Amino acid sequence: MDTNRMMSLAALVKARDAGKARPELMVALSRDAIARKDGRIRAFAHVAADPAIQAVGPLAGIAIGIKDILDTFDQPTAYGSAVYEGYQPRVDAAIVDLARRQGATIIGKTATTEFAFLSPAPTVNPHNPAHTPGGSSSGSAAAVAAGMIPAAIGTQTGGSVVRPAAFCGVTGYKPSYRLLPATGMKHFAPSLDTIGLFAAGVEDVAMLAALLTGRDLALPAAGQAVDPASVRVGLYRCAQLEDADPAMRDALSRAADLAANAGFDVGEIGEPDALGHARDAHKTVQDYEAGLACGPDLARYRDRLSPILVETIDRGQAILPSQYDAARRLAKRGRGATRALFGEVDILLTPSAPGAAPAGLETTGDPRFNKLWTLMGTPAINIPGFRDAAGMPLGIQAVARFGQDRRLLEVAALLERAFRA
Repeated sequence: MDTNRMMSLAALVKARDAGKARPELMVALSRDAIARKDGRIRAFAHVAADPAIQAVGPLAGIAIGIKDILDTFDQPTAYGSAVYEGYQPRVDAAIVDLARRQGATIIGKTATTEFAFLSPAPTVNPHNPAHTPGGSSSGSAAAVAAGMIPAAIGTQTGGSVVRPAAFCGVTGYKPSYRLLPATGMKHFAPSLDTIGLFAAGVEDVAMLAALLTGRDLALPAAGQAVDPASVRVGLYRCAQLEDADPAMRDALSRAADLAANAGFDVGEIGEPDALGHARDAHKTVQDYEAGLACGPDLARYRDRLSPILVETIDRGQAILPSQYDAARRLAKRGRGATRALFGEVDILLTPSAPGAAPAGLETTGDPRFNKLWTLMGTPAINIPGFRDAAGMPLGIQAVARFGQDRRLLEVAALLERAFRA
């Protein structure tokens, strides 16, 4: 798939504001693209038959896909599970309501793994249908990558925004924890579950984040707000890097060289022991909370849930509170180490995934490079721009200090430009 076929949210908004495109025609472009492409990609769990198109608002004419883990009052919300087939919430999730308030058209519900965990959705990778699109935000990433919609909303509990964005060759932005509201989602692990955004490029996700939140996150219209020489970029040498694919390690090395050529102050930085321990603690925190959040589903529908979900909820319910508390203490120490780490660098560069999207649709990939930053609550973004020998996308993940989302987006935009030069 030619990534130039993706829709740019920023370009659509610019064309609309210049009087070159009307909102109803902009939405029609997405409706037509979905009709032509989604039979092959299967990115949507539901497409609105007659979506409300608003004529005013900063997102008027922008068709947005909503991960089917988030409630919508006017469209079914199945949470990727046969248990909830046909379920109709009474109100929107908070993030969906924010999108509507800004004039967006909710075009449909994008496919998700069951309860946003590991049982794969039917979605395929637009670059090669024999490969996974990643998960759990499978449909959100694939719909943007296939040029069906300019933007989508997803969630991340381990690596469910950054990883599928990397596999599909789009920009996926996981903000600082709770920068975007999570009310109205089917929670799996509430202290980890984070709303994220997908779009073609960094400018697009920054604009979307700014319009949804009212925060100063949009990139400047002209010039650049960041002097690369003032930004310390650390190539993060964690133990997991040794197990990454050679193509991914090479891409990360090239990314560091390109960042240096663009004027950034680039060096290497090792992983503190406290962060390695925190990464290991992620699974205990996630599974224990899943045992609580999804326990009622297990109690009523054990025989209708996927085996991997049943196994995980059972395992979570077997974790002792003392084990969960110990894992949380490790996470707290990790956050302290993270603050110290960002005293030495401003931005970390890591792989977004161990490699390109694996062949086969029975897996959604490995979140080893993402789950630590989800646990730490720090903002992270996938920056596309590299490919392996087979032409599949390879993503570079940039991470910033908690609350430094604008700085992350500004730097990511400059890195995106350097990677694609």
